[in-house]
Amino acid sequence: MKKKIALAVLAASVLFSASAFASENVLAPSPVGQQQLVPYGAVSKDGYFKGIRLAGKVKVVKNFGDIKVQVVKNFPDLKVKKVSNFPNKIGEWQFVENFPDFTVQFVDNFPDIKIQYVDNFPGVP
Repeated sequence: MKKKIALAVLAASVLFSASAFASENVLAPSPVGQQQLVPYGAVSKDGYFKGIRLAGKVKVVKNFGDIKVQVVKNFPDLKVKKVSNFPNKIGEWQFVENFPDFTVQFVDNFPDIKIQYVDNFPGVP
């Protein structure tokens, strides 16, 4: 009789401890909202960065630019072609002093996007 009671107590303790262990490891919903993934790096496949279309007239500033840009030779987020007039494709930039579409600040560290200057085929790689 004592063996049956001991076996019942042992089985009950194993059962309750297993259910308690399982309840501790239940994943709760995350309080943080869903994050949007950027599939093509910092620049979208349409050529936008934070709502800025990366084509047009660009002014270079020393501080507080709309976009912090680093010039690289490999693995850019955007390939940029310097044009002298009528930039209309993504990656075609005309550098101006007045009435820019957006401003850029060239940095060496912690850029928003990385660009590579090209002569042909500007845009998102």
